[in-house]
Amino acid sequence: MGKKSLLNKASLHFLENYLNNASPTGYESDGQRLWMEYLKPYVDTFITDTYGTAVGVINPEASYRVVIEGHSDEISWYVNYITDNGLIYVIRNGGSDHQIAPSKRVNIHTKKGIVKGVFGWPAIHTRNRGKEESASLHNIFIDVGCATKEEVENLDIHVGCVITYPDEFMVLNGDKFVCRALDNRMGGFMIAEVARLLKENKKKLPFGLYIVNSVQEEIGLRGAEMITQTLKPNVAIVTDVCHDTSTPMIEKKIEGDLQIGKGPVVAYAPAVQNKLRDLITDTATTCKIPFQRHATSRVTGTDTDAFAYSNGGVASALISLPLRYMHTTVEMVHREDVENVIQLIYETLLRIEDQHNFSYFK
Repeated sequence: MGKKSLLNKASLHFLENYLNNASPTGYESDGQRLWMEYLKPYVDTFITDTYGTAVGVINPEASYRVVIEGHSDEISWYVNYITDNGLIYVIRNGGSDHQIAPSKRVNIHTKKGIVKGVFGWPAIHTRNRGKEESASLHNIFIDVGCATKEEVENLDIHVGCVITYPDEFMVLNGDKFVCRALDNRMGGFMIAEVARLLKENKKKLPFGLYIVNSVQEEIGLRGAEMITQTLKPNVAIVTDVCHDTSTPMIEKKIEGDLQIGKGPVVAYAPAVQNKLRDLITDTATTCKIPFQRHATSRVTGTDTDAFAYSNGGVASALISLPLRYMHTTVEMVHREDVENVIQLIYETLLRIEDQHNFSYFK
């Protein structure tokens, strides 16, 4: 018999709803409401800030503060220019991939609701076979079925409207979760599950635990930069995604040797505090949780960097979920990795209290 799954039907129902909801950078509020509603039974109170970062708090009176964190925003597009014949050109909101855009369906978010559209692309018969032009930010465009700029504007579409993909959650081969925006709503899901396990297992922590779902990571770690100044934590364990490097066209000598299904990925980087990282890897070994290692050079490129260098220095570490096809609409993770990230964060939290009255990380 295999080990019992950490995820129950309610967890998976929340995950599907959470992923299917659009949460583009700067417009995360609907997703945050879903997340807070799910988390509410497992925390004592909530904190939110001006730009929408949401924090569930356990033991808010405690002076020692530990953060577990993911980010809630997904990449998207902005309407940038509407032509006289009713076509729409875009700019990025985060690291949106122009190469996957042609022939994709889109949702354009307006005050009156969602307007459907498609990224158009010239038929193969009409393209210059001798010097075929590739998709670029300068030639991709959206068609909403209008013949004039006025028709487009009558749909309440204007410069600045945000655009997302409608692709929804599915499961492949029983244990692969696939959707757009697994980067990084899986992080928000996993830290919420840690809170659920603590509550259901009746674990009492001797510190304040701040379950943080940050906004605006995709445009420069901005939500984490703001909330760490508010919370002033002592320790931060961040979870995000990293690249599975086992698929074609990825150079392992550059990106490392990582694979879905082989466990959480523990980061090695200047922003990662060595003693906290060692506590995490020792916990994984003790609890027989499989894990992988990844060296990230100067920066992690995640909210870890924002927490680590704030408030005079916060002991920070990064546990990543290996993922295939990042910043596409078919991002893929392994269910066992999801459960093992949850378990690793949970078990690490239970061991923080043993570290010499919290002085261990200094």
